[in-house]
Amino acid sequence: MQLMSEQPLPWRPFTVPNLISLARLGCIPVFLWLLFSVGDRWAAALLLGALGATDWIDGFIARKFDQVSELGKILDPTADRLMLLVGIFAIWIDGSVPGWIAWLALVREALVALVALFLAAFGARKIEVTWWGKTGTFLLMFAFPFFLAGESDIGIASFFAAGAWACALVGLPIHYWSGVKYVPAAREALQEGRAGR
Repeated sequence: MQLMSEQPLPWRPFTVPNLISLARLGCIPVFLWLLFSVGDRWAAALLLGALGATDWIDGFIARKFDQVSELGKILDPTADRLMLLVGIFAIWIDGSVPGWIAWLALVREALVALVALFLAAFGARKIEVTWWGKTGTFLLMFAFPFFLAGESDIGIASFFAAGAWACALVGLPIHYWSGVKYVPAAREALQEGRAGR
């Protein structure tokens, strides 16, 4: 069976979706400043939650206005991963999230990153993100800001604390399940990548 070679996407760095991804990356230091320098958990939670909620915007614009690019396919997931990792570490250090929840989320992210590096080093083709992966990431992107808001001094902090537990207890199993579902896709991507050389 002959493998069809995918047409490489144009690099196209100067597109609206790429600028949005860069802006989201640029907001990470602002989040850290709000949390640790200003000491405003509520403002930091709002910013991190907004960044998570707008995760779909760059991808939607790229598809809707034909601005999909090779750089965008790297920038978007990179922004997601960095936001999640920095957010988890920072909120853990702040003491607003139970250590075991932060640890479970970080271990899964570290495993995915190591596998991605391994696959890239051995020439595997890119693996598309699954619905399970997107759902798990989406829930965790809300869980951690909710934990932070739950420890703030606003009147409805207890509401956010309850939402945080709901998102975390549903999101973490989905996040791990998505990792399991990537195993056969990773094996196939590795075989196709080697065959295409």
